[in-house]
Amino acid sequence: MSERDGYGDGLCSDGAPDCIPPRASRGRRSGVILPGGGQDTDTNLLESVKAAPRRSSIIKDPSVQKVSGSRKKTVSFSSMPSEKKVSSAADCLAFMQGGCELKKIRPNSRVYCRFYTLDPDLSCLRWEPSKKDGDRARLDVSSIREVRTGKSTETFLHNGPLSEHLAEEAAFSIIHGDDYQSLDLIALSADVANIWVTGLRYLLAHPSPLDERWLTNSPTSSLSHYTVLAASSLTLSLALFLFPQVRLRFKEIQRSKEKLTSHVTLEEFQEAYCELCTRPDVYFLLVQLSKDRECLDPQDLRLFLETEQGLSLATTEGCWEILRRYEPSAQGRERGLLGLDGFARYLQSPECQLLDPEHLGVCQDMNMPLSHYYISTSYRSYLLDDQVHGRADIGGLIKALQSGCRCLELGVTDGPEGEPLLGVDYGADIPRHHHHHHQNHAPVTIRSALEVVNKYAFLTSQYPLLVYLCQRCSPAQQRTLAQHLKKVFGSCLYTSEGLPVSLGGRATTLPSPEQLKGRILIVAKRLPPEQEGSDGEVSEEDEEIGGGGKLCLSKKLSDLVAIQQSPPSSPSSPSTPMPPEPPYWTLCSLGEGEAGRLTSESPEDLVMFTKRTLTRVRPSSVRLDSSNPNPQGYWKGGVQLVALNQQTPGAMLDLHRGRFLQNGGCGYVLRPAVMTDEVSYFSAHTQGCVPGVPPHTLRIKVISAHNLPKPQGSGAKGEVIDPYVVLELHGVPADCAEQRTRTAAQNQDDPLFDETFEFQVNMPELALLRFVVLDDDYIGDDFIGQYSVAFECLQPGYRNVPLLGLAGDPLPHTSLFVHVAVTNRRGGGKAQRRGLSVRRVGRRGREYVTLRHTGIKVVDEAFKLAGAPIKEATDLREDAQSTTTSFIEQCGLPMVAKLKQCIQSLATRLQSPEGTMGATMVLKEGYPCLEPLVNLSEPTRKLLSAYDTMIAAQKQLIENADAVQERIAQVQREGMDFHEDLSRLGEKEGLKGRKQSKAVESFTWNITVLKGQSDLLRGAKVDSLDALRQLALACEACGLTSSSSPNSSSSTFSTAELHYSSQPMCGRRSSTHGNGRI
Repeated sequence: MSERDGYGDGLCSDGAPDCIPPRASRGRRSGVILPGGGQDTDTNLLESVKAAPRRSSIIKDPSVQKVSGSRKKTVSFSSMPSEKKVSSAADCLAFMQGGCELKKIRPNSRVYCRFYTLDPDLSCLRWEPSKKDGDRARLDVSSIREVRTGKSTETFLHNGPLSEHLAEEAAFSIIHGDDYQSLDLIALSADVANIWVTGLRYLLAHPSPLDERWLTNSPTSSLSHYTVLAASSLTLSLALFLFPQVRLRFKEIQRSKEKLTSHVTLEEFQEAYCELCTRPDVYFLLVQLSKDRECLDPQDLRLFLETEQGLSLATTEGCWEILRRYEPSAQGRERGLLGLDGFARYLQSPECQLLDPEHLGVCQDMNMPLSHYYISTSYRSYLLDDQVHGRADIGGLIKALQSGCRCLELGVTDGPEGEPLLGVDYGADIPRHHHHHHQNHAPVTIRSALEVVNKYAFLTSQYPLLVYLCQRCSPAQQRTLAQHLKKVFGSCLYTSEGLPVSLGGRATTLPSPEQLKGRILIVAKRLPPEQEGSDGEVSEEDEEIGGGGKLCLSKKLSDLVAIQQSPPSSPSSPSTPMPPEPPYWTLCSLGEGEAGRLTSESPEDLVMFTKRTLTRVRPSSVRLDSSNPNPQGYWKGGVQLVALNQQTPGAMLDLHRGRFLQNGGCGYVLRPAVMTDEVSYFSAHTQGCVPGVPPHTLRIKVISAHNLPKPQGSGAKGEVIDPYVVLELHGVPADCAEQRTRTAAQNQDDPLFDETFEFQVNMPELALLRFVVLDDDYIGDDFIGQYSVAFECLQPGYRNVPLLGLAGDPLPHTSLFVHVAVTNRRGGGKAQRRGLSVRRVGRRGREYVTLRHTGIKVVDEAFKLAGAPIKEATDLREDAQSTTTSFIEQCGLPMVAKLKQCIQSLATRLQSPEGTMGATMVLKEGYPCLEPLVNLSEPTRKLLSAYDTMIAAQKQLIENADAVQERIAQVQREGMDFHEDLSRLGEKEGLKGRKQSKAVESFTWNITVLKGQSDLLRGAKVDSLDALRQLALACEACGLTSSSSPNSSSSTFSTAELHYSSQPMCGRRSSTHGNGRI
């Protein structure tokens, strides 16, 4: 069964139909390619492109069709013939000289198809057909001010529905003339757009690129460890032995030159190496970052780290360290330049992985009660094959503990000669299929299993291990089991007679993982405290198949139990009121079906129950094949322990690994605060599951994949694969979505996708992102690789995603290359129409979060005072965000751009031909303001006006945030004063039954809203201070500061506020590992 067929109901989907473009021709292609080949490449290129059909009439683009479904996806379709790959700026210029068809977009929404070429002398662009004469249908390269990518100009932004249907990656604009006019173009594909952008930017820069002498002369280059390359030639067999992937290219070179010899010259090897090892995606990125020099200096690298990779504290010294570590050429290291090979090595390094390195170790607070954490839990990991007839084996226990499992289930049955065995007994009414009855397999004693558990218990994680005992032994063998537990675990065994643990706080809270470090806790049935004698009876609920009745329990075994298995009756009936203070040393175990009913019918009650009580969900007994349910469905209900068959690989176990990877793989992950706070409102099944908190927008651009293997065990039709990538977002129902790329037909090595996807994330703490790479041309097995990661572990910017196999093992050198951007939506999560300028939405159309009416007069009067500060807080945040967005938009940059990039764009417009700046930054009352020094053009004046408006909004927020936040917090404190007496106050108002429950729900809603609004405003102030810091440093780096400014001496921004903004707010992610940061 294929990966796609095996999803079933466990995975979420957005319900959008798959939209798969028709497959391209079966010719193999790799990367960005140019038409033609052989010796007369330029001639063939020109003839093949000019032979393409052209349309001269004014048209509405017929290829624009709205994709069915609700997915928000930008597709780039490749139509280029497959022969020669683009590996340098010269290749780009050659393509541009040959020309191609581009679509010109006019402000009146009309689309003109024109054939654009670059003159042989590289001096101007020409297009045809045109009503203008030949001298006017041209654009001088010298008049080009900048080249923008994407739909960032006024023509695209305000062109209504047409712009929404145009591919973002295929769009680019040429800004030219003194008035900054724009020539807005759409290429046939993102590949063609990249070629034009790279070539034009190269023409604007005119520097000398790093040449191939580094490959030949450098003793430390990528080929340095093959000293045979220093010779004038080498045998083909040796070259194929060293680099098997170049076999095909060498044969093509020899065939083109009609060579019969078996030797390959050094020049031929360099040609093949450069062509095969140049990643087009990395090359285009390098050229854009390096001002078209094909190399990065430390300042370029620092700008890349700050603006793209989200490392605001990157330093020049750290960038030098990166350069020395990853640049293979001695010449490059000496000159302080990071070339294409070095940049590619850096992007493939662990520092640029998708997972934030902060999460490679324990990074969460481990001093909270045990019930505040999700706990990695296994289910019958000692069984092989299936849950009924499978035999017991200790290898599964070892694997589960090595993977970070912190709750291990052990089944114990009576064995011969009074020695308990590892296995499962389903009772007298069920046919006995003991695992130890398998022929040719010796039974596994519980003593040997306990010794293995003790050996591996704390090798991966030092935090407490819960041993969940399911036993049906006789009293005599129970006493033997108790002896084994005490003798094997020794001082690690935590009992009521063991070392004291200071609980602290209320008596109804469990100790923390930090307090229980290195301890083993037994979870099993326990006799009542008042039980007298050595043995007693306990009720045996339907724990597994069969069950029911009474179980005779030894007191010696009962005394070793730290956490009691409680009956599942407490949360099973939504209509039954919850006990006010459930026993804290208990664990409630639920079946998969019962837990699923609770999460769908009464999720709020289940979350409330799990605030104080450990709850476990086990797979259904009908899963005889040891398959797993979707753990996300129970995590959203607050369930701490979702038991999975660790021996069964698949999508569900992938999600489990992704969840517990976010805290160093220690087996404990903090649950969201709304699930643990004493007073909080959370509803997983509503759109705004956390009231008053706007959702995030996650944008993932899948750029390329590398070294993809064939699916294991597949019967693929050919030697190559047709890969595509599926992106799955798992979380609360409002967040669940699935989208996919186009199929890269017959492109196994390095397929390019270049597609952008957008997801809305309402509950970031529960969201998991899963990348799945599949083969579209398969028989039987389509799975190539996957990677699952928690939303809060994502690093922004250009990242490599290491792919894992079906069993979770890394696939050697196999990865995806993606770009990640996370932003907050404006206006409480309402989606914006593409092309609609944010700055046009004023306060009149703004939505404000409101508090609910409880029906208790004195409480409602207290909450009423929060209306004005909540509205004021929303206005402060939204004004700061909308003015910043407007400034970025007027700079012609995408919405995910950083302010430093905006200042760089502004500085180019302010700079005169003589190199002087037309404005300077002065600090007024500590805020960086720009004052013009000369008369500026109208577009530049508008840009400065947008800057001033942004600074004014930031100033308002910074100076008023604390006072507004205190007013909100005061209402929250006054509301909490009513919490203990809420029931009495409700009865006094005549509220009973359902109305009383509704009043409590509205009260928790209001408290959650107030807390969320307070946190949002606090975070907005920190972001504003950081934005001012970015602006000041960017102005200084771009030469917009003046040391003789009369206002600079009175600045307070450069000291106190700079220092404050560099400190991360408590609870906000901030990595300090590597990536050039000192």
